[in-house]
Amino acid sequence: MKIGELAERTGLAPSRIRFYERIGLLKTVRRKANGYRSYPPEAVTMLKLITTAQQAGFSLDELTSLLPADLADWDHGSLLTTLHQKIRDIDEIQERLAQSKAQLLEVLAEVEAKPEDMDCATNAKRVLSQFGMGKSDIAGSES
Repeated sequence: MKIGELAERTGLAPSRIRFYERIGLLKTVRRKANGYRSYPPEAVTMLKLITTAQQAGFSLDELTSLLPADLADWDHGSLLTTLHQKIRDIDEIQERLAQSKAQLLEVLAEVEAKPEDMDCATNAKRVLSQFGMGKSDIAGSES
């Protein structure tokens, strides 16, 4: 199939498909005598696999080392190791995000607890001092 049909089947722009080919992710392309690219049906599967893996957090570099030229040539052990590592990476990211969210919720609660008779600048100083971020800490972080 030609690149236009492949783009239509995958929802990817032809430029994106050519990019994946250029960096070595899409290896199933063949050139006809006239120079046009020709893609086998497996290219649809490979491109869907690439986009799904990117959505799951895999970088293009990771995919380059993970994906075989032929989908029938998977290295099972390497695939399992990589998938387990990606799950651990995601768990770590989720933990950091949960900590960040908890900290933001604490700050939000303190900002919202501003006494009626207090202006915003004074309230900001009050909140920052409660979180150990006095004026000297803020000035030091700006340098």
